Amino acid sequence: MSQERTASDVLVDRLIAWGVDTVFGLPGDGINGFVDALHKRHDDLRYVHVRHEEVAAMAAVGYAKFTGRLGVCFATSGPGAAHLLNGLLDARTEQAPILAISGMTYHDLVGTSYLQDVNTDYLFNDVALYNQRIMGPAHVINVTDYAVRTALTQRGPAHLSFPIDYQAAAAGSGTRFRRNVEGHTSTAHRPPIRVPCGEDLEEAAQVFAGRTRIVILAGAGARGAGEELEAVAERLAAPIVKAQLGKDCVPDDSPYTTGPIGLVGSRPSEEALEECDALLIVGSTMPYIEYYPSPGQAVCVQIDDRPERLGLRHPVDVPLAGDARATLAALLPMLPRNDDRAFLAKAQEGMREWWALMEARGTRTDLPMKPQVPAWALNDALADDAIVCGDSGTVTTWVARQIRTRRGQLFSFSGTNCSMAAGLPYAIGAQAAYPGRQVVVFTGDGSMTMQLGDFLTAVQHNLPIKVVVIKNNTLGLIKWEQMVFLGNPEYGVDLAPMDFVKFAEACGARGARIEDPRTCAGQMREALSWDGPVIVECVVDQHEPPLPAKVKSDQVRKLFDALRQGTPNRNRIALQMVKDLLDEASFEASPGHVIPGPIGRAAAEVVEKLRDRTEE
Repeated sequence: MSQERTASDVLVDRLIAWGVDTVFGLPGDGINGFVDALHKRHDDLRYVHVRHEEVAAMAAVGYAKFTGRLGVCFATSGPGAAHLLNGLLDARTEQAPILAISGMTYHDLVGTSYLQDVNTDYLFNDVALYNQRIMGPAHVINVTDYAVRTALTQRGPAHLSFPIDYQAAAAGSGTRFRRNVEGHTSTAHRPPIRVPCGEDLEEAAQVFAGRTRIVILAGAGARGAGEELEAVAERLAAPIVKAQLGKDCVPDDSPYTTGPIGLVGSRPSEEALEECDALLIVGSTMPYIEYYPSPGQAVCVQIDDRPERLGLRHPVDVPLAGDARATLAALLPMLPRNDDRAFLAKAQEGMREWWALMEARGTRTDLPMKPQVPAWALNDALADDAIVCGDSGTVTTWVARQIRTRRGQLFSFSGTNCSMAAGLPYAIGAQAAYPGRQVVVFTGDGSMTMQLGDFLTAVQHNLPIKVVVIKNNTLGLIKWEQMVFLGNPEYGVDLAPMDFVKFAEACGARGARIEDPRTCAGQMREALSWDGPVIVECVVDQHEPPLPAKVKSDQVRKLFDALRQGTPNRNRIALQMVKDLLDEASFEASPGHVIPGPIGRAAAEVVEKLRDRTEE
């Protein structure tokens, strides 16, 4: 450990001055000068040693998403720096403020094909909102302050390339130009909270006058504005439809919400947007444009603190550039009261039917176990302040529908970026930030095996993360997308089986396997009560389809084409889907509701016998 104060010491001290308390990373010869500085300040700055640099960046994203503070990660030069890229892409698309620090070859050997000679500052140009190469010890504070301020203000990734020799250079060495006055920059920062002018707010309020079928679409930008959202929903008699990144903006048991939208959405959410005559978008640019009201159908007011996003997905009559919580609070007293509660009442009745259907799906006793069952079982096993980290795949559907987020709980996943394997890294970041809270990952076997080694990070750092793995030995979402969206038979999606329980035990942790739906709830509660990191392997039916709330004729046709062209297990898949619809014939919220209930139940028994006799 160097005793002389170095440029890396300056950087680490500056991060601490900015309030940074945790960094995620992986050491290497291209970043060891910085690591030495971390060693010197280890009492003030926690270092979480991960197994893969992508996990470091993703953990920083998770940390930032759940705290609102700056997430920090680092990697060595060359390949280590390149591994950070997906995490920075995630930070950019998910609007998470992070700072990435990467090594770089010696400043006077750049561009000479030296070992790991990659211009990492160029490499990060397309993903970083701020991206600079440190040019010497006198440059460190200037660029660090600007990088951190940019990341926090613009909610995205900043990146600094730090040449190896400069990392270990004496803090006072090198030259300082006279105009680079020492001490001219500072760590003072206040989050910008913009509120539109009164005239714009009054114009927006008048848009809703005389409108009786109003919907609020809330996204990630509405997180933290739950009370204001519900107050506006009460005034306008408006159901709150939630983009999945806004799942925790109001709890799922709120009387105003109809839950998710899109392919993972609820029937009441879809119907509300189909029938509304006015739309209030709060902090959302949900990308599935086909689920918005048809252009010209509804008047629209949109609130977003990024003006360039106003009108991005749907025509807007009055755009309001401002912070969601502050703008809603200012708008609320100006809004006309909608005394016609019929539209909201219909949505609420639809949600009672929807939740009955979700409970029926989540408590089925079929074997193999349905993936909805462990998702539903999680509800009683989650603490009131639990943090749930989702993942990409069919698991997104089960989380969106089966897990009822309660007031005080937090949820996020890689939504707009849709990166596989973000769940575990997000959880590492969340648990590092909140060591006393329950942190749960809900992921699939495809995602989990991509970042399996970093379960050891949880073990090494005593992070009591609980990982619930939906194991179906297939890339489920890709399988269904191949068939339903393209009409192609499934191909290239099989996964070699993995024993996650043995893996957890080999890591020095605990594992549990759930296969029987009748014991699932009890096993889930027990596993989540164990101390330390845990993997809960849930063995489920790989042929269970993530049915949309409304099945469209084009989807049916393409699925039929895929089955006809030779999809493996096509008879079992077809019979399973028919049985699911017949079983749900008595539920108004199900696509199978068009089948008379008694006929559906009788037919389901016949189909079940045929399915059980079908060869796999």
